[in-house]
Amino acid sequence: MATQAGFLSGLSGIESVPGPELPQLDFLTKFNEENQKKYAEFDARFKESPLLKKFLEKSKLNKEKNRQEILDKYCLRGAEWGVGDCSTDGMSAEDREKFIAMLKQKTGAQ
Repeated sequence: MATQAGFLSGLSGIESVPGPELPQLDFLTKFNEENQKKYAEFDARFKESPLLKKFLEKSKLNKEKNRQEILDKYCLRGAEWGVGDCSTDGMSAEDREKFIAMLKQKTGAQ
């Protein structure tokens, strides 16, 4: 069964017709340029701010700390389940319990 498109399907819509050229007002153009300069100065000053640098450094340190916490939690889970890099397969029951207790203490798990 062949489908047929409507007779208007090949015509472009009104959105493809360019709109009228708006008049350029000098005072608005000048006002916009001054604001752009001001915003660029504010951005440059903000990027050099000691407070921002402090927060970025703190964020980087938190990111690493959080990444390590997540890795430790996965290691604990793997040890309990006996899978993955922290698998306790091959350990004696006593060594396994010590290892899991150490991981629980490290992660703060109960």
